[in-house]
Amino acid sequence: MTRNEIRNFAITIVLFALAALVPFAGSGYWLSIGVTIATYMVLSTSWALFSGPTHYISLATGAFYGIGMFVVGGGIDFIPYWGLVAIAGVLGAILSALIGLATLRLSGVYFVIFTLGLAEFIRQIVTWVQTTMGSSSGLYVLTDITEPMIYWELLILGAFVYLLGWWINRSRLGFALRIIGNDEVVAVHSGINTAYAKIILFIVSGTVATLVGALLAPRLSYIESSIAFSPMLSFIVVITALLGGAQRLWGPIVGVIPFMLAWDFLTATFPNQTTLMLGICFLLIVYAIPNGFAGLIEKHIPQLRGRRS
Repeated sequence: MTRNEIRNFAITIVLFALAALVPFAGSGYWLSIGVTIATYMVLSTSWALFSGPTHYISLATGAFYGIGMFVVGGGIDFIPYWGLVAIAGVLGAILSALIGLATLRLSGVYFVIFTLGLAEFIRQIVTWVQTTMGSSSGLYVLTDITEPMIYWELLILGAFVYLLGWWINRSRLGFALRIIGNDEVVAVHSGINTAYAKIILFIVSGTVATLVGALLAPRLSYIESSIAFSPMLSFIVVITALLGGAQRLWGPIVGVIPFMLAWDFLTATFPNQTTLMLGICFLLIVYAIPNGFAGLIEKHIPQLRGRRS
């Protein structure tokens, strides 16, 4: 590990340590914002692990997130909470592997359309199952898990995802994914098993999203399929990752904080125009800062150019 990498790790540890102090600030509002920021930090970083190097735009985050919520909501009366979190993670890994095997041969707009419809497809299945069992209502999740505990759990998961991403970016798998993102045909002719590389990262992204949904289930107390499988979540994850810069591991973290603070203001000021605001945000990012904040930072700090952590 080089001196610069040691310095970057030290800075990261200090920032995570400072973030861990948020629940002690004594403000319920800032704790709530902190949980939201931590949620999208984990989701955006795990999304960027797959979509950043491969350039595959996945909108399946909401599907895995909702699965995690319903696993906890459906089993909280029978299985201990942490057992359900583990089950959700395993289920997320299995489903993402199956979905990856079926869809990652697609590319471009076909892959985007499929992943967009996945959350709605699963939501309809969940709704059908609930109706068949005689109840179309949601699920109550009543536990002794507090909001500070949820915040710290998300922070720990975020640290794990960051470390995992750091290792992947320096591994042969990360190198293979970057070649796939530049030209998948070249990657195939270079002897890279492109299907294997993409599926592994898709499993990581899907599993993390499922775990986030499971960890956040106690925060909502009452879960409905329309909330758990909201497509809005998938779009926000993409926007925050692109805003920060999906080509850098630290990019989504840089994008999540300002976006969520601005989003909180916009949703409070324009509660009936949230979809319109989201579309405007996406257009501004694509046309104004296509490389995200990471690109702007690297433009003014050449020393950071070329680093992937």
